Amino acid sequence: MKDCRQFYIDGAWVHPAGVDEFPVINPATEERIGTISLGTTRDVDKAVSAAKRAFASYSETGPDSRVALLQRIIEVYQSRVEELAETISREMGAPIWLSRAAQAPVGLRHLSEMVNVLAGFKFEELKGSTLLRKESIGVCGLITPWNWPMNQIVCKVAPALAAGCTVVLKPSEIAPLSAYLFTEILHEAGVPAGVFNMVNGDGPTVGSAIASHPDVAMVSFTGSTRAGVAVASAAAPTVKRVTQELGGKSANIILDDADLEKAVTEGVRGCFLNTGQSCDAPTRMLVPRSKMPQAAAAAKRAAAATKLGDPFTKGTNIGPLASAAQFEKVQWLIKKGIEEGAELVAGGVDRPEGISKGYFVKPTVFASVRSEMTIAREEIFGPVLSIISYEDEDDAVYIANDSPYGLSGYVTSGSIERARRVAKRIRSGNVHVNGAPSDFSGCFGGYKQSGNGREWGEAGLHEFLELKAIFGYRAS
Repeated sequence: MKDCRQFYIDGAWVHPAGVDEFPVINPATEERIGTISLGTTRDVDKAVSAAKRAFASYSETGPDSRVALLQRIIEVYQSRVEELAETISREMGAPIWLSRAAQAPVGLRHLSEMVNVLAGFKFEELKGSTLLRKESIGVCGLITPWNWPMNQIVCKVAPALAAGCTVVLKPSEIAPLSAYLFTEILHEAGVPAGVFNMVNGDGPTVGSAIASHPDVAMVSFTGSTRAGVAVASAAAPTVKRVTQELGGKSANIILDDADLEKAVTEGVRGCFLNTGQSCDAPTRMLVPRSKMPQAAAAAKRAAAATKLGDPFTKGTNIGPLASAAQFEKVQWLIKKGIEEGAELVAGGVDRPEGISKGYFVKPTVFASVRSEMTIAREEIFGPVLSIISYEDEDDAVYIANDSPYGLSGYVTSGSIERARRVAKRIRSGNVHVNGAPSDFSGCFGGYKQSGNGREWGEAGLHEFLELKAIFGYRAS
């Protein structure tokens, strides 16, 4: 069992101010695999003070120095990527193949991308007689979730360090062990004392203390829309910058000229990836009304081919949900879909047959879903797909945009020009055309209640910078 009860503050592992231990549970077995401490406002004060002291010197380092630091982090990270992958699978249930292919190495992608961005980034630019200078914003509070732990931690830490900021990280208490390993990586790489600090805890205590702290200049939060509202409210009195990557209910528009069988099969796989626990998952599949029966049949076949089981067993496609609370939420929403009259094509309530332990949910598909149904409106965060019919292209776009969320979107068409045209009409922060993967040199973030601000690449770096105009810098 992993003992992770200490916090990392001012370059050292320290004991928490209080004693409040919290178990880390393997969601596949429901067994305890580790212990962390839940921090207090005193721990946050100590971490913020360390970050504030370190900011004075670290913010004055040049881009070359920060590139060198990121490269050292990459080198150490590479030596521990397998350990990270195994830890992530144990703490939140991702299949080991996914942890090895994406969950762990995605951190390296963000670090490498930030090195590339820094190489050509202009922190100062002269416009006439005025110098436009991009400066580190200050101490940054980073609050991250459990579903893609390394992705969300590193896509915040990398640009913060690149910008010359210092940080206080609060990882999710559900999946904190990989954050502990990441902290060890940064320590071994020689991140200066106080530049990076990590305090475990829950949202109402540690998260709120970070968001409301007067010496924190910015909060970058990823999580539910409900929690995002709480973070923004706590941050408002000190008028700090708040960037948020929140919930999603992404539409997957399959146009009438697409290869339906292929598009539906890939759509189901995309929805079920990471056991459906991705904020940008294509959970609303939109198909032509005349093709609903064929789409439902194809989705049923794809669901039946989805192998659910132990994350470390070869051939497993999806593992358990990350926690008991998430399991109960998904069960409630599946029941709601049935009650409201959606056609249950595959899966359903309760654990899969033969499984009595672990937070496993049946891969579930609903067809003939109406846009006003709960399962079409709320983010489920489980392997549950809703198939909705549309009349024509305009109707498909209307349904896609008829959501309080706007994080991601998907369009499949036999014509790339048509797919591009529809993609431009979708009100979301990113859109995947014809199955295109994410591009880490692009950006990630949402419209509407999916948040504000952007992460990844150069757009992510800008969020950690203030823009200053120095007038009369050059005599006219």
